[in-house]
Amino acid sequence: MGASAIVALPLLGAMLPPFFARAGRMPALLAALTPSLAALVLLWGHGAAVFSGESVEAVAPWVPSLGLEWALRIDGLGFFFASLILAIGILIFIYSRGYLAGNEPIGTFYAYLLLFQGAMLGVVLADNLLLLPVFWELTSLSSFLLIGFWRHLPDGRRGARLALAITGAGGLALLAGLILLGEVAGTYRLSELAGRQELILASPLAPAILALILLGAFTKSAQFPFHFWLPHAMAAPTPVSAYLHSATMVKAGLYLLARLWPVFGQTDAWVAWVTGIGAATMLLGAAIALFKEDLKALLAYSTVSHLGLVTMLLGLGSPTAVFAAMLHILMHATFKAALFMNTGIVDHETGSRDLRRLSGLAKVMPGTAGLGTLAALSMAGVPPLNGFVSKEAMLAEVLATRWGDGWLLWAIVVLATILSAAYAFRYFSALFFGPLRLPGGRRPHDPPALLWGPPLALVVAVVALGLWPGLAEPLLTAASAAAVGDGREWPELALWHGFGAPLVVSVAAFVFGAALVWRHRALSCRVLAWALPLDGRKAFFTAQEGLVRGAHCLVARLHSGVLGRYVLLLTLVSLVALALGWGMGEGWRPQRPPTPVDGLAVIFAGIALAAIGLVLRWHQERLRAVLLTGVVGLVVSLAFLYASAPDLALTQIAVEAVTTVLLLLTLFFLPQHDAASLPKPRGAAAVAVLAGLAVGLLAWVMMRNEAPTLADYFWSRSVPEGGGRNVVNVILVDFRGYDTYGEITVLGIAGLVIYALLQGMQEGAARQNLHAWRFPFALSATRHPLLFAVTARVMLPFLLMAAVYVFLRGHNAPGGGFIASLLVALAFLIQYMASGLSWTMQRLRLDAHVWIGTGLLVAGATGMAAMVLGAPFLRSAHGEVHVPGIGPVALASAMGFDLGVLLTVFGAVTLALVQLAFLGRLVGFSPNRTPQDPARPRPSQEEG
Repeated sequence: MGASAIVALPLLGAMLPPFFARAGRMPALLAALTPSLAALVLLWGHGAAVFSGESVEAVAPWVPSLGLEWALRIDGLGFFFASLILAIGILIFIYSRGYLAGNEPIGTFYAYLLLFQGAMLGVVLADNLLLLPVFWELTSLSSFLLIGFWRHLPDGRRGARLALAITGAGGLALLAGLILLGEVAGTYRLSELAGRQELILASPLAPAILALILLGAFTKSAQFPFHFWLPHAMAAPTPVSAYLHSATMVKAGLYLLARLWPVFGQTDAWVAWVTGIGAATMLLGAAIALFKEDLKALLAYSTVSHLGLVTMLLGLGSPTAVFAAMLHILMHATFKAALFMNTGIVDHETGSRDLRRLSGLAKVMPGTAGLGTLAALSMAGVPPLNGFVSKEAMLAEVLATRWGDGWLLWAIVVLATILSAAYAFRYFSALFFGPLRLPGGRRPHDPPALLWGPPLALVVAVVALGLWPGLAEPLLTAASAAAVGDGREWPELALWHGFGAPLVVSVAAFVFGAALVWRHRALSCRVLAWALPLDGRKAFFTAQEGLVRGAHCLVARLHSGVLGRYVLLLTLVSLVALALGWGMGEGWRPQRPPTPVDGLAVIFAGIALAAIGLVLRWHQERLRAVLLTGVVGLVVSLAFLYASAPDLALTQIAVEAVTTVLLLLTLFFLPQHDAASLPKPRGAAAVAVLAGLAVGLLAWVMMRNEAPTLADYFWSRSVPEGGGRNVVNVILVDFRGYDTYGEITVLGIAGLVIYALLQGMQEGAARQNLHAWRFPFALSATRHPLLFAVTARVMLPFLLMAAVYVFLRGHNAPGGGFIASLLVALAFLIQYMASGLSWTMQRLRLDAHVWIGTGLLVAGATGMAAMVLGAPFLRSAHGEVHVPGIGPVALASAMGFDLGVLLTVFGAVTLALVQLAFLGRLVGFSPNRTPQDPARPRPSQEEG
């Protein structure tokens, strides 16, 4: 359970900061730090095993038929990335406490950060090809929330949408690639892929698999041509930039490349594409960074360049190059996170990040200047800092590798190294030195300890890992061995390796980089004028606008606004598909004799047909149509009962009662008659008759066919495996419980959508229209008659007791949580109709949103409890308890799931009811204070 706890702690801990934030900002910080610190302690508790070459696993079945498992694995590579995620995350939490303003929702911010942290831990520890994309997409969603945290800023909203669009599209490609990879390999376990390399590469799908996986990795790690989303995500608060875009999220693609290196890492396609794209990104990012005036934009493009550097190393096909990549990931995370925090301090104190408005800050902020200068020198690769160690390792690997024509890669890397030194020198020289220049009205100073403490810790690591790089050797060796295999000799980590080509390139980079900074102003105008049309974001939004315009044209042609035409088109397509399927089949012969028809069935059918005919006759009169439709539903429930399906009959009756009442309440706000002038598609009646005959033919064929069914399977296993004699209920809460959980989730979402739509009707022009509504019928003097109110009071306990009875018996007799929820909802609907909303809601104190959320949590917790005990999700446990005086009582854990269903369905129905009642206030009366308040219509405009 160690690996599962490491992932679960931040995910579950995300619920704590919003609650503790009510007590103050410091309690919120402690609530955010506690899960991360606990997860870090648990992770390093496995350090000895990981450094000795072992791995720690946590596996539980989830959906075994699909190959989906809750499979987590801590090996050297996962341990390395998880350590970075947690350690830097802790520093970010502390830094955020000092950075965010006092009026900003810091509890929500910490919750988003913890959600993202847990998702990233899931990515790097997942050992299942289907589980990994789940966490992968969760990182995209949580980063969307973080990038757009300042939702009042248009740039923040645009940056969040852009990041989600690019990384989300890449995530879909990755999902397709991983599914294909699992099918070809015959396993969905990541740890087993290396042993099946030959099988995977021999498959004709291998090129497509590689392309899809690389697309997912390149979009996530901002590689060319998808690099443009990362700089525009810098509209996020600086702690987000420091965490997501230097140490964690953008490293997810690099992690994926390292994890799949044993399978594809030495193929020609991998070497060509990964190395080429990485080198191009490294050069392009460095070139753009040099000419950026915004500090965060400079660091963003420098991050793109360094991500390209690591990608290039992972593409070289050499195990030592993978070691160099791990080394640079570690070094880059330390100095880049420190630089982002340093930039946040400057912005926090001066109110600006523009280099054209800032200079000489070392005179007023010496501590900040010292930290920023050291981190920038490390980014430039200046000894004795850690950036020099990783840069020398990179240059040595490139020099020892022949890629393409040999000299091309070397030339690209040398040029990119010069540009990297230039933008790093420019960062600290233009910002901290020279004449003092500040935005008007600001007098900055070094910040409190909460702001300078985290970057100080990182800068200490920058210096320590530069002077004694061997400190990181166990961690890097374990990560590299997990990525490429054990039994290899790794390069020695040292600050000084003697004179050689890498050192010559470094010295040249310092010299030419300083010269570029000196001539920066003269170069910038020419370069920017040339590069201005190459804005990736502009190209993306231009393409997006083109797609939107094309969609509008298509919609204008297809959507006439007449519902009947849409139904007609769908029906015609269905009839054509049915005809094609029938014609291509092998023919059909009845295998089962028809069931004899008795008088009761004829009566049911006659009532149903009569009701349907009357609906067609009176469909323009909505009240009659709704009531007649309810008659059809009642007949269907009787048919279920006649066919020995009491569970379905109970469900149908309860659904008809609740939906009919809600429809009647809805009709109050609609015209009493449909418009008779709506155009009717030609031939609609003929198509309707054909569709009815086709459906009848299908039903007749299915009922006279001897096709195998699952009935015997469920009948034989319902009691021994599900612990219940009601087979329908056992299927819903056990065998197909995951489907039911998805259905109640959709129902809860539908309730929220209804809430949002009806809430919108209470504002703006819709509210004015409702105020102007005049009743088309006479109003009663008493809106809540005494007889109805008294009868409703008497019915309430009986309905609630019936709901409890139906709920408790549902596992062994007709009933269950869904039917019980409808009975409870019907009980409160009757109370509302009898005595009004205010009287009812005073007694139903909990908000309907709480009912929905609690129901989903209870149902989900029941399923997770089964997984904790080693069973599949929502697998039911059952047994008997002897109660004195009563005897043995059968119990099943599925009752908890059924309770979740009850709460969710009741909450959704109640939410719709409450919103309809609020609309009624706008068009009718003031709320009643007692059950029998007399009607008080709103005065007319002439009177008022």
